[in-house]
Amino acid sequence: MVTAFAPGKCILFGEHAVVYGQPAVAVSIDAGVEVTIRESNSWILEGMPFEPSRHPHISHIIDDIFDYTGRPLKIDIKSGLFSAAGLGSSAALSNSMGAALHHLVNPDEPLDLISLARIGHSAEANAQKGRASPTDTATSALGGCVVVSGERVKGTQHVFDATLETPEGSRSWSICRASLPQVDDTWIVLGFTGIGSPTGRMVAGVAELIERDPQKMDDIRAIGEITSSGLASLSKGDMESVGFAMNSCHEKLRNIGVSCPEIESLISAVENHSLGTKLTGAGGGGCMVSLTRHPRRVAECIEIAGGKPLVSKLGSEGARIL
Repeated sequence: MVTAFAPGKCILFGEHAVVYGQPAVAVSIDAGVEVTIRESNSWILEGMPFEPSRHPHISHIIDDIFDYTGRPLKIDIKSGLFSAAGLGSSAALSNSMGAALHHLVNPDEPLDLISLARIGHSAEANAQKGRASPTDTATSALGGCVVVSGERVKGTQHVFDATLETPEGSRSWSICRASLPQVDDTWIVLGFTGIGSPTGRMVAGVAELIERDPQKMDDIRAIGEITSSGLASLSKGDMESVGFAMNSCHEKLRNIGVSCPEIESLISAVENHSLGTKLTGAGGGGCMVSLTRHPRRVAECIEIAGGKPLVSKLGSEGARIL
């Protein structure tokens, strides 16, 4: 039996703008996905017969990545993440499954987190018909604070590059690590609206908006500038400035039409107890995030406003065997 865990992620800055070559900054969170696998007499997932076509992430890792030909496996999954909420739940599943199967097949080989990030990205791309950013899988695998951009970002540590052949052509990214100082008095609190975040539709909507109104690219470029400023503040541990950058980033995201009334309601409920608030992920539902020194109070406000809270420190440990 092998059990592996991979964390979810929260994008602090840069969502949507990263599609246009700007940097995105993400941190891993405490909650994530745990996968336990053990040999069995038949293929079982969550107590039911495993149907590969219904679980493309898992079947891709088993068949295409590892070319597994051993005994059937019983696979159990425990998730502490809200599904379809922009927290990287599918990436965490891919990474935890990849880590568990690697340890089962190669028990004496240590887990290579860069290789795991590539495995997870491959599984995401396969499930999303060739379209997948490495942001979620890299942040989940590596842990800490990860910066993804079209080019290397100054002030960060370059880790690896990723390329992907998409239906729109070849895409490439630089994945870097940013330092996170020890900050013991500040948390992030995620608030789930209860509405799934339709990533593909939101990205397409922004593209259509820019086509109709090219001046909206000014907001995209502004998000890139805010991201760079926010990252510098984060690296210095200046949490007040990080919060200010989050507020500014959300204003620009609101301008490009990716917020929604449910997100705005949760933000309004917690902003008096937060250093900064914004949506996180694609928008149109999903989650907002508060940077705060009062996590319990913020979590209570989210619940009162009809959301579901999730409290985390900034930048948890990455994927691992338990």
